[in-house]
Amino acid sequence: MNAESNEALPVSEKYMLTIKEAAAYFNIGIKKLRRIAEDNLGTVAVYCGNRFLIIRPKFEEFILNSSEI
Repeated sequence: MNAESNEALPVSEKYMLTIKEAAAYFNIGIKKLRRIAEDNLGTVAVYCGNRFLIIRPKFEEFILNSSEI
């Protein structure tokens, strides 16, 4: 799979999102998402190389179970 086909995939179908993609998808700020990723590493996010990747289905569940973010 090359980079062009990866970007053609809609964000709603991706399993893992970058911080910028997740910020646009969930309408949450980048700094707040980065803080959530750091605090919940291994649960809703993973660190891959030099970037955080948000696990979209687990983050959706995390949001549903949280009273505030």
